[in-house]
Amino acid sequence: MNGKKKLSTGKVWCFAVGQFGWSVLAALISSWLVNYYQPDLATQAAGQPIFVPQGRVVLGILTMLGAITAFGRIFDAVTDPLIASLSDRCKSRDGRRIPFMRAAAIPFALSCILTFWSPVNGESWVNAGFLFLMLMAFYLCMTLYCTPYNALIPELGADQSTRMAISTAISFTYIAGMAVAYVAPVVWGLLEKAMPRVTAIRVTFTAMSLLGMVCMFVPVFTIREKDYVTAAPSQSNALGSLAATFRNRDFRVFVASDIAYFLGITMFQTALPFFVTSLLKLDEGMSTVYFVLMTALSVLFYVPINKLTPRFGKKKLILCAFAIFTASFVYTACFGSRLPIPPAVQGYILCAVASPAMAIFGILPQAVVADIAEYDALETHENRSGMFYAARTFAFKLGQSIAMLLVTAFATIGQETGLGYRVTAIAAAAVCLLGGALFMVYDEAKVYRRIMK
Repeated sequence: MNGKKKLSTGKVWCFAVGQFGWSVLAALISSWLVNYYQPDLATQAAGQPIFVPQGRVVLGILTMLGAITAFGRIFDAVTDPLIASLSDRCKSRDGRRIPFMRAAAIPFALSCILTFWSPVNGESWVNAGFLFLMLMAFYLCMTLYCTPYNALIPELGADQSTRMAISTAISFTYIAGMAVAYVAPVVWGLLEKAMPRVTAIRVTFTAMSLLGMVCMFVPVFTIREKDYVTAAPSQSNALGSLAATFRNRDFRVFVASDIAYFLGITMFQTALPFFVTSLLKLDEGMSTVYFVLMTALSVLFYVPINKLTPRFGKKKLILCAFAIFTASFVYTACFGSRLPIPPAVQGYILCAVASPAMAIFGILPQAVVADIAEYDALETHENRSGMFYAARTFAFKLGQSIAMLLVTAFATIGQETGLGYRVTAIAAAAVCLLGGALFMVYDEAKVYRRIMK
């Protein structure tokens, strides 16, 4: 699988910068799309206009925004295995992965920018149609960049130490990218002194998207893929490769668990600004404070996690993280006057409790996929890393899709009391509990025995 060179520490970080770039774009959509297009009463009072039809406008069940994002993820799910197969079979002289990343970076950033630039200044079905098209483009470009990018993780990771180094580095840059996206309210708050709120938000998102685009080009121009990877192109077509990938039982278990994780964490992240404004009754800028603090605290656990993983294994630590998130989300559902603690302090406690789990999930799942992909390559004598990571990306997107669907629907329940956001937190806790139960079936010992030979 691997070439003659071992990835240096500098190259590991060059690779990780690409993750920072795409995580900024992904976080802008996952964290602020609902806040922008389906604002709560507090956000509307702050000057946020309505751009798309509100309420349960699709079959009397789904909101317009929920339906658009759900369909986008279904479309995305179809493209994942197709792009993965094209990447696995690519015969470019620049490698199987880099050419896709290079082609996707600019349209990826552009589609993210345009998602927030509605053509009609007011509530309109035209805006809904434009949003639909931009999200389709965004999800396609995300697949074009992220699936080949993630496939490089086991291919560049020549051994377990390098693989853990890559997983740790991209975890750091992933949450750093998300933290940058969460700083957005602070930035647009400053810009609002000179321009209308919507313009300030759009300028902020445009600048952050351009930053993400530049960072996505860093691994493209600093890493020569064929210096490190000698894997031959796969001969399987998309459907055949996808079927072969899911024949791996442990991978099926992992993907099922991963969907539950992404569903839970995306519900939490999407609703965090509403937890702050509707339940804690704090300024929307405090959501930035909490997320950045949670991110900073999680970084403190990176070294302990890397030291504990060889001793306890990835599985036990991930199960602990599921338990922590479950408890954290139940606690979030009680935010506000129900707790005899000052509102701001309630948020700080959440940051402290949830940060270890955030660190664990940032580092270890990517390494688990790399282990399973290597195991499968040794068993089948065919490298389908792209398809394994496409399936993982599918889990990421499916979880986000269902989360958007649920959050937008729950948000319409008892807006005056914030009941819908409490329901969101309980639902996030329930799916994390389910994810932990599913992951208990993963046979880590069998995978380790094969790849450690």
